[in-house]
Amino acid sequence: MTTAETPVPGRPVLLRGGTVLTMDDNHTVVTEGDVLVVDDRIEAVGAALDAPEGTQEIDARGGIVMPGMIDTHRHMWQTAMRAYGADWTLTQYFVWYYLEHGKTFRPEDIHAGNLTSAWESLEAGVTTTVDWSHGLQSVDHAEAAADALRSVPGRFVLAYGNIQAGPWEWTADPSVRSFLERLRDDDRLGLQLAFDVTGDPSFPERAAFEVARELGLGVTTHAGVWGATNDDGIRLMHENGFMTPQNIYVHAATLTEDSYQRIAATGGSVSVSTESEQSAGQGYPPTWQVRKYGIPVSLSMDTSVWWSGDLFTAMRTTLGADRAREHLEAHAKGDTVTHSHLRAEHVVDWATRGGARAIGRDDLGSLEPGKKADVVLIKNDSSPVSFPLVNPYGHVAFQAQRGDVHTVLVDGQVVKYANRLTGVDLPAVRRAVEATVDYLRGALGDEAWAGGMNPDLPKDEVLDNPYQYTEYKSESTREARGTIFGDPGS
Repeated sequence: MTTAETPVPGRPVLLRGGTVLTMDDNHTVVTEGDVLVVDDRIEAVGAALDAPEGTQEIDARGGIVMPGMIDTHRHMWQTAMRAYGADWTLTQYFVWYYLEHGKTFRPEDIHAGNLTSAWESLEAGVTTTVDWSHGLQSVDHAEAAADALRSVPGRFVLAYGNIQAGPWEWTADPSVRSFLERLRDDDRLGLQLAFDVTGDPSFPERAAFEVARELGLGVTTHAGVWGATNDDGIRLMHENGFMTPQNIYVHAATLTEDSYQRIAATGGSVSVSTESEQSAGQGYPPTWQVRKYGIPVSLSMDTSVWWSGDLFTAMRTTLGADRAREHLEAHAKGDTVTHSHLRAEHVVDWATRGGARAIGRDDLGSLEPGKKADVVLIKNDSSPVSFPLVNPYGHVAFQAQRGDVHTVLVDGQVVKYANRLTGVDLPAVRRAVEATVDYLRGALGDEAWAGGMNPDLPKDEVLDNPYQYTEYKSESTREARGTIFGDPGS
């Protein structure tokens, strides 16, 4: 057995001596455990494993070995505009991308965003990402998206969409159909259709669902989004026979009991993007509701145009939102919550097994012999936050962050080692994304570019309240606060 500076492709890999979260049916935890990877599969999980000659060993002592995480909804093409919309509401997002400037993106801009996002996913231990790619205005855009994903050694699902046309239009395009037929049998690059159902009584989305059925593809849809999609869309899907276990309902934050029961009865799953829902306005993050109905849950990050791109954030914000709502519901009834129903172990499950279930990949999401070797080691000997390790699920959900991801394997190949990505030309990625930013800024003009990033503040009114606490402030202080916060009276 050898210990390599960077493991050599094609040789077995043994992660030795870590705390192993298998995420199997029993959520078995192996302390001082080993995970042996041979070719693209997990060969064995246990303690003090023997290994074939020539196996390369990775020291996992003091770390956590877990399955690769799975993000079931990310608009990867928007990553070239990372943090541009940090102060947006959902309405401003819709206006910018759907109505005004989304059509500005060229195929090379889609490529740049996907390339950046794909490496970002791997760096954070997200080994599979669903690219909710609704910027595909043409097949050239789609080819660019797929080429970018294929160039990165991760696992991806291209969810084909086009916000500039109705799904009944673009799914009828022969060139789109040809593209979908060519792509649907790729192990490393899966395929879905991505479109929303508005609730129009004529149900124009029927044609797109029929194409998905004909091609054997799952549909991922933004459901239960305040002001955009609602229970009528769910009812129409159900009444017309298009709710299946392959469907992923993204957000699902403003649905009624009837819709949740329809989702539960037909075996679909909900992709929760808590950081998005609690900031943009889709509705309150729904895990506190969907878990009542036994609906499978996966986690997602939505878009880096606003938020972070790692599932550690997704896990901790989901726990916080669920627990906050549980306490508030209890307080409204005069009760006190004495035990949290949602545990750290649950969100780690949603980030791994939950994602695998959602995309129909029972060979992913857990560390078991015979499954695909998508593996993550969380270990950072340079950080005082790495110890003590007393509750591994709690550590993953509340303590770990992307910089603590030491090693990532996808399909048995090491793509991150010693806390650094391998095989990536980051300067080239940077040049591509900077070229896109320069192009978009030039196409919009400096005024529109700056205005889109910094939307106007609302004119808040001061409430009629005797306790203003303003008498001790100078006039200049009040004016400055009003300029910055739109809050001149507090």
